[in-house]
Amino acid sequence: MNESDVRERLADVRDPDLGGDIVSLGLVNDVEVEEGGEGTGDGTAGTVRVSLALGAPFSPTESAVADDVREALADTGLDVELSASIPDDLSADEQVLPGVQNVIAVASGKGGVGKSTVAVNLAAGLSALGARVGLFDADVYGPNVPRMVSAEERPETDGETIVPPERFGVKLMSMDFLTGEDDPVIWRGPMVHKIITQLVEDVEWGELDYLVMDLPPGTGDTQLTILQTLPLTGAVIVTTPQDVALDDAVKGLRMFGKHDTNVLGIAENMAGFRCPDCGGFHEIFGSGGGKALAQEHDLPFLGGIPLDPDVRTGGDDGEPVVLEDGETADAFRVLVENVANNAGVVRRRGVSEGR
Repeated sequence: MNESDVRERLADVRDPDLGGDIVSLGLVNDVEVEEGGEGTGDGTAGTVRVSLALGAPFSPTESAVADDVREALADTGLDVELSASIPDDLSADEQVLPGVQNVIAVASGKGGVGKSTVAVNLAAGLSALGARVGLFDADVYGPNVPRMVSAEERPETDGETIVPPERFGVKLMSMDFLTGEDDPVIWRGPMVHKIITQLVEDVEWGELDYLVMDLPPGTGDTQLTILQTLPLTGAVIVTTPQDVALDDAVKGLRMFGKHDTNVLGIAENMAGFRCPDCGGFHEIFGSGGGKALAQEHDLPFLGGIPLDPDVRTGGDDGEPVVLEDGETADAFRVLVENVANNAGVVRRRGVSEGR
């Protein structure tokens, strides 16, 4: 069996999102066949190495594509070794975060919709899948992430670089680490730009599959700095079902649109409350607003997260609810998988359209 034979078999493997086979879509980077068996005299079966253009590690969809590749080659008698990478046209020196595969911004049009809760559970959920994850709390004026993950350690530095602490397998950086306890951050735009840029350049994130950015609410200086500085894979817009939050969420959508940034989808937080006493389900903030917003703008709906006291308890006690059992944890896990899947769609589509 040679490279041509392998590619012919791989042409039967389809990408469920892009609607074509992985060979014609340009998602097979390289194929290498190392013969074994009788020709070598060592009794080995030989090996086929396939490099795939998959960019969202531990995405359920991309994991399924990899499984289909293995199945397509299962009866060849060869050992199958898969690797995944998406080539970058920039050199390591030119890349802003050369070790980070995906930068995902979590944003909201207004405060109080649970944006940081979603960011923390997204990061912890990706880590629980097995991914290498960082969480950058870029909410300059209201950094809450350290409390929400009970981060007692502080970053270490040698004077030149900053080594972030870890919680739940997630590397953390927050403005809260850089200010005194209860000290307000009273900075103008240029100072915000400077500190965000410095943290991006000086933090030793290492090799990450995902860097989750918890943005401040609204469309201000921090958002613009990040949009102009970092190569975002995409953004997650968090809203509640009520009209006031939806109106502001549209402003966030337009901000990302003006900067040609992909929106991975809409997450609806506080999507109903199930009373633990009576068992009744109450739509306190309305119903279906996030899903309707996604449909109106032709965007994916990432899922609805119920209004659950366990979310508040988990945030205050530093234990992300996505790591627990129950209906709300399941809802967060669905959101995590949808975000990873949609990040993969963005990366694979970029390869296919750019070839």
